[in-house]
Amino acid sequence: MKRTLLLISVIAISAACSSKKVTSEDRPLEEVKNTEIQKEYEVKDASSNIRPAWIEDAEVWAKQNEKNIEKNRFFSYETEPKITRSVACDVAKANVNADIASEITNFIDKTFAQSTEGQASIDMNNPKLTPMREYLASNLSQKVQSLVHGAAIVKTYWEQREYKKNLGAKEDFKAYTCAVLIRMDAERLKKAVDDAANFVAKKVEDKEMKAKVEKALETAGENFVKARRGEI
Repeated sequence: MKRTLLLISVIAISAACSSKKVTSEDRPLEEVKNTEIQKEYEVKDASSNIRPAWIEDAEVWAKQNEKNIEKNRFFSYETEPKITRSVACDVAKANVNADIASEITNFIDKTFAQSTEGQASIDMNNPKLTPMREYLASNLSQKVQSLVHGAAIVKTYWEQREYKKNLGAKEDFKAYTCAVLIRMDAERLKKAVDDAANFVAKKVEDKEMKAKVEKALETAGENFVKARRGEI
């Protein structure tokens, strides 16, 4: 009888453990050997025989590798296939600020769509917001690039790929891709987001609408950093 009760307890505990929800941060990112990649291409050469996990999720990689994620934020960017390795890596390095600026712009844009109770209600179809919407769509990303200072490239990784029609590519061809891991001071990043939010708010002339927009964006910088940590 005791043995039966013990067995039931073990089964119950095992079931409880197996039903525990596993988050992306609980699941270690896998370092994948290039020879095991099965996509529309074969990796013929690379700067490492392991595809770095930071390419898939820089923030999770940083946390799992005990980087100072309170002080710094981490980004990664990988290019589309280019004709030479130097071109691929030059493009990756040149797009560091543009990639961060694009993420900030998208976050600010989504902030209005994800308003919750306690935030100002923003009707993005209101004609009074037309200048702001136009600025968001066409000018903000470029403006944010000038606000992003101190982004440092800490790692690079390149691959020479041979794309195959029989693996799903449109045609057979060879090309290079390059990825960069980027580190940026969290406080500097927060300020860049807040400055960008202020530029957006200034595009609203109507006083009542301006107050609502400012309310919706008042914690944009703090929320952006939290979102990248997975806290919101």
